Amino acid sequence: MVPILMRAVLFDFDGVLVNSEPLHFEALRDCLRPEGIEIDEAEYAQNYLAYDDWGAIRRALERHGRGYDAGRVQAIAERKARIFEDLMSRIPFFPGARELVRALASEVPLAIASGALRREIEGILEGGGLRQAFTAIVGADDVANTKPHPEPYLAAMAALEPRAPGLRPAECLVFEDSMAGIAAALAAGMRVVAVAHSYPRAKLTAAHHVVETLEGLTPAQLRAWFS
Repeated sequence: MVPILMRAVLFDFDGVLVNSEPLHFEALRDCLRPEGIEIDEAEYAQNYLAYDDWGAIRRALERHGRGYDAGRVQAIAERKARIFEDLMSRIPFFPGARELVRALASEVPLAIASGALRREIEGILEGGGLRQAFTAIVGADDVANTKPHPEPYLAAMAALEPRAPGLRPAECLVFEDSMAGIAAALAAGMRVVAVAHSYPRAKLTAAHHVVETLEGLTPAQLRAWFS
């Protein structure tokens, strides 16, 4: 049997590379307050963390008994985006993230598949000096279906085709931090390393491997896990 090689690495963004979830919580909390909705961090983590802005806002309106239509959700999402943009300068990268990305980028093409907006992702990567490391970025505004649907990861893989002709899902390694993200990557047919940044290890066991941090990970170690 011919061994399957790791030909590409795909990253989730929030909660994997950058510690932006506390600021996403702040932005969601503040954009919902004019609607008469107050959420705390526990409600955010349990109900909204894994969703894109539209999905989180719809769920919040439903949970708090507020009627809505597409126009109302769009207006709240735009408010949230403005608030988050003001907070972006405070977003730190997780320990080991920059080092791992740079090491992998010298060996295989990289992509991001995230529930965040693409302009937010690109802005944070530019600020962190990592934008050029990624061949492709797929945000929530680039797909019809967000996680746990596999479309974000399949779209990111397709965008890597010029750098990795004939790339197959089985040749892709994914880094994720949430159960919905793990489900999306598995449904796409990819191998998954879960990082316990947002949830405890016990909730991430559907992934092929679970790590506490990105610090110290090397391409050689990942290739060994992959095979």
